[in-house]
Amino acid sequence: MDLHGDFHVYDTTLRDGAQQEGLNLSVADKLTIARQLDGLGVGYIEGGWPGANPKDTEFFRRAAAELDLKHARLTAFGSTRRAGVRAADDPQVAALRDSGASVVTLVAKSHDRHVDLALRTTLEENLAMVRDTVGHLRAEGQEVFLDAEHFFDGYRANRDYALEVLRTAYDAGASVVALCDTNGGMLPDWVSDVVHDVIDTTGVRVGIHAHNDSGCAVANSLAAIDAGATHVQGCINGYGERTGNADLVTVVANLELKLARSVLPPGLLGDATRIAHAVADVTNFPPASRQPYVGSSAFAHKAGLHASAIKVDPDLYQHTQPERVGNDMRLLVSDMAGRASIELKGRELGFDLSSSPSLLASVTARVKELEATGFTFEAADASFELLLEEMVTGARPTYFEVESWRVITETSPLGEAVSEATVKLRASGERHVVTGEGNGPVNALDQALRTAIGQAFPEVVKFELIDYKVRILDQGHGTDAITRVLIETSDGESSWVTVGVGHNVIEASWGALVDGLTYGLRRQGV
Repeated sequence: MDLHGDFHVYDTTLRDGAQQEGLNLSVADKLTIARQLDGLGVGYIEGGWPGANPKDTEFFRRAAAELDLKHARLTAFGSTRRAGVRAADDPQVAALRDSGASVVTLVAKSHDRHVDLALRTTLEENLAMVRDTVGHLRAEGQEVFLDAEHFFDGYRANRDYALEVLRTAYDAGASVVALCDTNGGMLPDWVSDVVHDVIDTTGVRVGIHAHNDSGCAVANSLAAIDAGATHVQGCINGYGERTGNADLVTVVANLELKLARSVLPPGLLGDATRIAHAVADVTNFPPASRQPYVGSSAFAHKAGLHASAIKVDPDLYQHTQPERVGNDMRLLVSDMAGRASIELKGRELGFDLSSSPSLLASVTARVKELEATGFTFEAADASFELLLEEMVTGARPTYFEVESWRVITETSPLGEAVSEATVKLRASGERHVVTGEGNGPVNALDQALRTAIGQAFPEVVKFELIDYKVRILDQGHGTDAITRVLIETSDGESSWVTVGVGHNVIEASWGALVDGLTYGLRRQGV
């Protein structure tokens, strides 16, 4: 088999990505993410370091029975043998051998100072450690990749020795030697020069493993590939230690959509957005809205000039079609919006405003007027849809009439604050007076409002407040400043965002809560 004839997409989210600050994955989490990565079509999934910790050892044990990978090969990560010990006798090497993984990625020192200061051994012994470990695992039937740690820094310090580490691994049977920018300080031209030199001098198959400390991980990966690397490592969503690893989806999308290189199985790139967000749900790190290709803002347009052009041809302000990565174009409604933005956003939500220029002008003016008082509809599509319904039909959707509401917060001698809210409203011809308790005034209001409405509309039992954001506007006015609240509500299948504005956080929250429940009932077809 000619290994130089294909291209490797290698994901290290479960190992290197899991080193991100605050990211903790259970074995079940890792199994779930592995299935998602396989759905993207990556060629290799680095599962972790068996033998280094119980969690990774358990992952490989369960993966053998529970993972049915269709595209990827599961890879075990570990280090070369210890100095002075045969590879066959090293417990860490044994854990790699017994992991059940058909591929092992060995990390080896390629920087002479690291050999001296970290391994505390000789340069020759480090080469022997590489040679023995690669040869042993190959003899046991496993494919071996080598991660040359701190390679670019080592190359600058001692080029001849760094290249000798690569030759040693390759001659011992390693299929790929990945050049690691472990400190993330390289720039694309530097990477290109080094990769060209490595390939011309050694003839080894080169991979690239880039970190993002200089903000160039994706660019450095592409530069290495352009220079001849045929194996790229990275993490979905750019996870990783410090500022992260190369965002694998961005690298792959650039290769496929910009450079016409087919590196994933046909058709799977279209699942990239869904998979990136699904993995984010598991890691509990919300995906960055401005993430290239798959972020919620990646194809979002706000300025009226953009919207006018997009109305004529969407490609005028988009570098590629969002559908190719499974994303969508979004029109943001804001005080920067012109009529074209409002018209396109209305069409997106099911309202055709093109036949009524006067109505379109009225909606545009109303949006600008509301935003001047503190509202924002960029992220609050649900509130904007209710506004459109009101202006198009002349009546705002309503399922209840509120008589009054109030909130009381008291503190016990133990210092625990408890909030109690009372809501009086009429729904379905009946008057409801309900009191709710919560760990804060907004929580208490939410409980009371949903309980009161629920007596008339049992559909609200599905609704749950899942996110709550507060922003203080005009902060120079101190406690008299305007407050904006964004609330995300879910019915278990999807979610929607509403906005409220008021002179205090409770008043603003009430408006967003009412909109959230109103929109939810409308969505349920009530």
